[in-house]
Amino acid sequence: MNKIQIGGSIAAAAILAAGLTACGSDSGDSKSGTGATSAAKADAANTAVVNPSDKTGGELKYAMSSDWDSPDPGDTYYAYSWNFARNYARALVAFKDAPGKAGLELTGDLAEGLGESADDGKTWTYKIRKGVKYDDGTEIKAQDVKYAVERSNFTSELQLGPKYFKQYLVDNPGGYKGPYKDKSTEGLKSIETPDDYTIVFHLNAPFAEFDYLATMPQTAPVPQAKDKGLNYKKSIVSSGPYKIDSYEPGKAMKLSRNTNWSADTDPLRKAYPDTISVALNQNQDDIDQRLMSGALDVDLSGAGVSTAAQPKVLGSAAQKKNSDVTTGGTLTYMAINPNVAPLNNVACRKAVQFAIDKVSVQTGLGGPLAGGALASTILPPTVTGHQKFDLYPSAGNTGDVAKAKEQLTACGKAGGFTTNLTARSDRPKEMAAATAVQQGLAKAGIKANIKGYPSGDYFTKYAGAPSFNKSNNIGLIMMKWGADWPSGFGFLQQILDGASIKPAGNTNLSETNLKSINDLFAASTKEGDVNKRNEIYAQIDKTAMEDAAVVPFTYANQLLFRPANVTNVLVTEAYSGQYSYLNLGVK
Repeated sequence: MNKIQIGGSIAAAAILAAGLTACGSDSGDSKSGTGATSAAKADAANTAVVNPSDKTGGELKYAMSSDWDSPDPGDTYYAYSWNFARNYARALVAFKDAPGKAGLELTGDLAEGLGESADDGKTWTYKIRKGVKYDDGTEIKAQDVKYAVERSNFTSELQLGPKYFKQYLVDNPGGYKGPYKDKSTEGLKSIETPDDYTIVFHLNAPFAEFDYLATMPQTAPVPQAKDKGLNYKKSIVSSGPYKIDSYEPGKAMKLSRNTNWSADTDPLRKAYPDTISVALNQNQDDIDQRLMSGALDVDLSGAGVSTAAQPKVLGSAAQKKNSDVTTGGTLTYMAINPNVAPLNNVACRKAVQFAIDKVSVQTGLGGPLAGGALASTILPPTVTGHQKFDLYPSAGNTGDVAKAKEQLTACGKAGGFTTNLTARSDRPKEMAAATAVQQGLAKAGIKANIKGYPSGDYFTKYAGAPSFNKSNNIGLIMMKWGADWPSGFGFLQQILDGASIKPAGNTNLSETNLKSINDLFAASTKEGDVNKRNEIYAQIDKTAMEDAAVVPFTYANQLLFRPANVTNVLVTEAYSGQYSYLNLGVK
């Protein structure tokens, strides 16, 4: 869900804010029925569709303080990117576009319905809708989905997204190198396309949650003849209601209607605006001001307004009614790199755990309301498998310097040590939280030098590149994470399983590779009893915390703002508590 913010984002979340009420629009074209409302109130989009409207036309304007890791559906991992890509890329399966728990239900998208499983969950079959067309008018075939999965999971060029398919699909004898190197017509043998509208996946182990993999944009079709590898991001072929007219990295993206899209083959999308624009690398304070003035419609990052803007939103009745405190079962935390000395010693990692003043970090993130409740576990309370525990307590959650110094002595660093700490430079709240971490560690004699890097390259070149971290003494890494799908596995696997570690685009930032944890993940995919699976997820959480390579800060909230002129606004729990970008419109 890097789904990341987040790296990332999907989570089984319940809304944490109390007393949520419904809200809506003052327009005269409201849709009737449940889940829609027309009286503007704070937090309304958590439980209802705000400003419901069937009106089409106009331009929907987005902005963001950074750039994409990549807009290529097969090479991206930010939650906002997966959320936004649904405008031009249709996955096999989708989450329903609805507020609350209904938004975590699955339905067919490019596929007619959910997968049919056989062989005790090792074989999954999907039927592709007939008559779905790319923006160039050609019909989408099952072979295009097969190719999309092959390129996104088996090539060395595309590294930014997760590699679930590569991990769980049966590999070819001798190993499959991906379509850029393997020129055979058959490709990966474990993905079969017996006809143009049927695709079959053969797994190396039972996987009861495979339908969730089918929601990923990696299953959005790609015509092989038009694939340009890393440059495909500049010439993406659309399977959704909008096509990308232009993408200038670091500057802007513009989309217009895909005239070959048909609502008859797409039950999920309404395609209300005529055009969509995205301004990139904008100042966050300016984005917040433009949102509140109505000059801008959506902050694409979905991370919420900055700390500076929060009083302006919450302190004004007129502004507050157009805001939503949301959660998507996300966690803000710091990864500790055990491959950078002296943090390769668990006692040194525990010293960091004890030294941090979590209340100060929470304040940097926006306080209890907008930053979230203080965390002591990796799994948030709203994600299945969560169990409450705290291995590193301190009075008032302000840090325990005495215990930190005890651990420093135990690891042979009684005088402290120096390391580097990364954070995303274009995210003011994350930088403020990093400063609070730095100050807390200093009290115990640990010096952390903050290194800021842009969000768009954070996982490609810096924090997500293990070799960079090791050569640059990066021992501490700021992170925010939401689950790839609503279960403990969907939350934990990409940040704690050794099999998820990649040379670039890595989200297992603590580079956790413990046999005990890896074995638990393997056991969970074979366990048919959901309660027993949840027990396994809780065990993974506790084992990882005992290893002390993850410092949980808050079970994250974000304060989102929706201008009054934006229609069909709802919070989607499927994408880390962001607004759903699927059916927004403008008055």
